[in-house]
Amino acid sequence: QAIQAINGYTNMTAEEFTNMVFQKIDVNNDGELTLEEFINGVEKDEDLMELITKSFDLSNVLKVIQNG
Repeated sequence: QAIQAINGYTNMTAEEFTNMVFQKIDVNNDGELTLEEFINGVEKDEDLMELITKSFDLSNVLKVIQNG
């Protein structure tokens, strides 16, 4: 939920958001992500890479806090 709030993904539930991420990067469809799957999946998907980058950029957190 925090990642969603920081990055503006408020139009879906946390479960829907998680399912979307899994669908994009769980290449063997086993319902689990290995570190290798996660890294490869994020590197290949520009939207996820931007999402992860923003999540670790504390300036976005500060903006959310400042805006309430």
